[in-house]
Amino acid sequence: MRPSPAEHSVPAESAYAAPYVSGDPYADYRGTDAAFTRLTDLADRRLGAGVVAANDEFFADRENLLSRTPAVFDVHDYGNKGKVMDGWETRRRRGADAGHPFPTDADHDWALVRLGVPGVIRGIVVDTAHFRGNFPQQVSVEAAAFEGAPSVAELLADDGAWEVILPRTPVRGHAANALPVDSDRRWTHLRINQHPDGGIARLRVHGEVVPDPQWLELLGTFDVACVANGGSVTDASDGFYSSPGNTIMPGLSQKQDDGWETRRRRDKGNDWIEYRLAAQSEIRAVEVDTANLKGNAAGWVSLSVKDGEAAEWTEVLPRTALQPDALHRLPLAVPATATHARLDVYPDGGLARLRLHGNLTGAGAAALADRVTRATRRS
Repeated sequence: MRPSPAEHSVPAESAYAAPYVSGDPYADYRGTDAAFTRLTDLADRRLGAGVVAANDEFFADRENLLSRTPAVFDVHDYGNKGKVMDGWETRRRRGADAGHPFPTDADHDWALVRLGVPGVIRGIVVDTAHFRGNFPQQVSVEAAAFEGAPSVAELLADDGAWEVILPRTPVRGHAANALPVDSDRRWTHLRINQHPDGGIARLRVHGEVVPDPQWLELLGTFDVACVANGGSVTDASDGFYSSPGNTIMPGLSQKQDDGWETRRRRDKGNDWIEYRLAAQSEIRAVEVDTANLKGNAAGWVSLSVKDGEAAEWTEVLPRTALQPDALHRLPLAVPATATHARLDVYPDGGLARLRLHGNLTGAGAAALADRVTRATRRS
């Protein structure tokens, strides 16, 4: 289902950013602190997301949308097609003839995004950094839920699978446009539309991972804290240098900021992260990896768990010494049943990854299956 046509409105003057002259290109950038941006980015390339198709990418490639680094801008960088932009940018649309020079209300450009993990979307950030006079007038977003790995042809052929989750909405140039989404369904793909044309630097799709319970059951033992399996960070004491969410990303840490690192403590406290597991699980083994943290790894670590939001924390891994830039494999003396985990580091510092190996309990598997069922029903 495509967005219904809506009358184009000229964006308010505040939608435009001043032309860039010199100095810091981000000096007048309009950012966002929307609460939903603390949730997992379901379109993170590290989770397997990709921009699989676009109808036009004349000036700048669609793949730039999911780049993990902030968009860069060099005022002097021009190519044979024009200004080099770090984002996705289409050519200017034109009307049918001299008597009708403007694009129609229905004209738009689109890109198809495969989410890295299926999930419920709570908000989308359409970042138009450095697109000051060439950003789209409006954007809209459709979502669909497909099984397996469909081809682009299959995605485009099944028009009935798509549902509008964000109607046509004006956006600002050179800004992080935070757009809340009101949908409790589980999605696997997005179609972002630019009306009528223009450029977007980055796309972020924040929400809650809803994994496939049948796949987890087939795996048996898996990392019940990993974000790809439905784990998430719920709170942390500090994320000054790098995000606590990195600790449950799949794969190995590639460099120092691909982990979690806190500021240096000058008190007698300690730093910590709290996690929600995929569902109720039985944990049997723990891995703590301090890869690439050589002079700033945490000195010691302990792990506590609880079974239920209101339950008390119980320590299952006593305070254990860590070595820098090393993998620590720590079996639990007794398997621990839990829905949440808390990692304490002493006194500060960082680590790259945390792995909690185990399996879903019967109750956990049933709860996850019920959640998937509810999230796949059409409203």
